[in-house]
Amino acid sequence: MPLPKADIAPASGKPASGKTDIAPSNVRPILPAIAESPLAMSGGGRIGIIDIGSNSIRLVVYDGLTRSPTPIYNEKVLCGLGRDIARSGRLHPEGVAMALTNLARFTSLVQGMEVVAVDVLATAAVREAVDGASFVAEIARRCALKVTVITGEEEARLSGMGVLGGNPGAEGVMGDLGGGSLELVGLHDRVIHEQTTLPLGALRLIGGKGWRKSADETISALLSRETWIEAYRGQSFFPVGGNWRSLAKLDMARRGHPIHIIHQYSIDGAEITDLVRLIAQQGKSSMASLEAVSRRRVETLPAAAMVMLGILTRLQPKRVVFSALGLREGHLFDLLPPDKRDHDPLIAGCEALAKRIDRFGDGDVLCNWTQPLFEDDVGRTLDRLRRAACLLSDLCWTEHPDYRAEHAFLRALRLPITGMDHEERAFLALSLYVRYGGKPGDSVVGPTVGILQPDRRHKATMLGQALRLAHTVSGGVMALVAQTCLQVTPEIVVLWLPDGGGALGGDAVQRRLQSLASTLSVVGRIAVSDTDPATPPDAVHDQG
Repeated sequence: MPLPKADIAPASGKPASGKTDIAPSNVRPILPAIAESPLAMSGGGRIGIIDIGSNSIRLVVYDGLTRSPTPIYNEKVLCGLGRDIARSGRLHPEGVAMALTNLARFTSLVQGMEVVAVDVLATAAVREAVDGASFVAEIARRCALKVTVITGEEEARLSGMGVLGGNPGAEGVMGDLGGGSLELVGLHDRVIHEQTTLPLGALRLIGGKGWRKSADETISALLSRETWIEAYRGQSFFPVGGNWRSLAKLDMARRGHPIHIIHQYSIDGAEITDLVRLIAQQGKSSMASLEAVSRRRVETLPAAAMVMLGILTRLQPKRVVFSALGLREGHLFDLLPPDKRDHDPLIAGCEALAKRIDRFGDGDVLCNWTQPLFEDDVGRTLDRLRRAACLLSDLCWTEHPDYRAEHAFLRALRLPITGMDHEERAFLALSLYVRYGGKPGDSVVGPTVGILQPDRRHKATMLGQALRLAHTVSGGVMALVAQTCLQVTPEIVVLWLPDGGGALGGDAVQRRLQSLASTLSVVGRIAVSDTDPATPPDAVHDQG
């Protein structure tokens, strides 16, 4: 059974008073208590977070507390706890009953999944409702779960941490819209700056005749007080939350966007402003006709659009970049030691996956081996993508040979790994598709490859062909790859083999080398050296 959560100081050094624990003293968890946060002390096993929001409750189980945790189970229930809070000050009775039933289910699930630690976080509705404490006590009585009710400021900080955890380069303003509140955070230089919470949740704004007029006045009045937003004018806006994710899905649908992944889906600020303004004016019947909108979001999406419109009007962002990571992921990110938080989430995720799939690989060997092909990469802008492709170059060795290329493409495109935008996903997927023998012009990759600039398509193709060559010459054994190297000039690409290792060069190796040479528009040659293969010698024995 889950462990209780203890108060700990946030990583920023702020006092722990932003988190308030509420639990009856007579509840005894099944697992023994630990002095630190259960997740922080989980010891590498499966961990879980239960997020009790104003509109939904959600259980997410992760494979461990790492820089790039993989969700292995995710379940959400829309309870609407905060539906009546603006009017009655109390949690919605039907929502409470539904939440308690499903929290009991979540408890059974985490026990069955052998989850070693669970943190339970409650936000706006529970912290504001007059019956919030009794609801928390009932959760403890029924489920032996200790709930941490976090303040609005802490909710904002953790949501901002979630965005930075999945997109370390985020610069601008993050907004996390829930059912009961809106959290806003200024992001600059990988640091959280201004942060605020406002009573602008989608559930709080709707209800009664003429609600749009009063909601518009409330949104305008509250946002006008947040003058710090003006300092970020023209920078990016990073929306978080289920209602705003629905807006991203709508935009994807109307554009026919080929990658249906919310995280780091980016839209021009002016273009999404037009969409948001349109949605803000829609009624329930017209919203219900939109296939891209969940039935449970029909009622709240116009209010969510009104809130976003208010922010966009003041911020005038160049881009709007959606984040699938928020409070839960920020809580996990916050628990990591500072040195782990500095790791690139893309590389951390690929390294973890590579450990599970590789036969006898070493991504660093391939990364060094392919470097000569990227000497013209000014600023080494492709280094991290190239390393990710090298780490995952053995991704589909267990698949049927006829389908490896397609599986590699689709799997790389849809990896549950953050730290890359949609163009970077397309680059990685195309590289691995070519590594397994696919062609850049094949129909399976056509729509997705279309979002890449021609130079990036060329680089991804070249990288894929180089990885195919490396795996062919070595059978995938990186110790053998390390005995060879590539030399690239404007006229020729040479595959150097070790003296006595000329047998590594056969017909298949010749074909792979010629494919790479053709993409580079140069001549391809295999040569044998009697010196250290890490440095191409001047004198060679040419194998033709």
